Amino acid sequence: MELKYFRLIQTIADEGSIANATERLFLTQSALSHQLRELEERLGFKVFQRTRNKWELTQEGTELYKLANTLFTAIDAGFSNIKDITEGSKGTIKLSAECQSFFHTIPGFIQKMGILYPEIDIELTLGTTHQTISQVVSDEIDIAIVTTKPPSETLESIKVFEDEIFAVIHEENELNRFDYLEASHFSQAHLLINSFPLEGVAVYEHFLKPHKNTPKKISAIPFTEITISMIAANMGVMCAPKWQLAPFKMAKELVFKRIGKSGLKRTHYLVVKKEHRTKKYIHDFITNFKEDFLEE
Repeated sequence: MELKYFRLIQTIADEGSIANATERLFLTQSALSHQLRELEERLGFKVFQRTRNKWELTQEGTELYKLANTLFTAIDAGFSNIKDITEGSKGTIKLSAECQSFFHTIPGFIQKMGILYPEIDIELTLGTTHQTISQVVSDEIDIAIVTTKPPSETLESIKVFEDEIFAVIHEENELNRFDYLEASHFSQAHLLINSFPLEGVAVYEHFLKPHKNTPKKISAIPFTEITISMIAANMGVMCAPKWQLAPFKMAKELVFKRIGKSGLKRTHYLVVKKEHRTKKYIHDFITNFKEDFLEE
């Protein structure tokens, strides 16, 4: 049974007669009468009982009317969902990271997303990395990459991957004699970091600070290439995950030293407001980010 017949039954029943239904269905009274007669012949029963001033559904017609309402309600809901999905596929995502290591690898991911999802615009925010959570809450950014899950009922944290931070030193550095580095070993070290404040530096926040230890000297070098060159000249120590340094040329004299007996390991989360989590473009970003970085 074609949908047009269900629409015919629904409209005539709602309007009370064929004459009243013509305007809604954009057909003449003669055309509607012909369609109804044809339908009843196919079905083998009357859909309406006609009187001079009133059209009433038969028992069979009542069941078809109920079915018509169910069908068109489902169809309207389906198209509404499709519209929401289509509109939800477009959007701008403002992204920031607590760990500046990501700023070396994120551009490649953004380029890939631009090819796969041209309707998603990703803006990388290089603001105050230690305030990323508050920026998500205030809608300054949409997604933050952090290493500590925030205790908030309005935010959702999605675990994306784990890594380990190593101390990178020259092979002639005195720290190289240890199998692994303890917090006290940093006391006389020159620690090279990307930027201040120290609260945004993982090795300090998660290792040195809990042990009440601060390096003798700390320098902020915003360029990884310069930091690597300084370490190659045995002028300090940097702490970073191996994947961060993969794009750079590393001198053979440089070594990776484990931090702590069990290693300094981190879990990374994408943090987004729960009210935005169901948006399709947000969902697509998170799904692809997880797939991309879990392969690292």
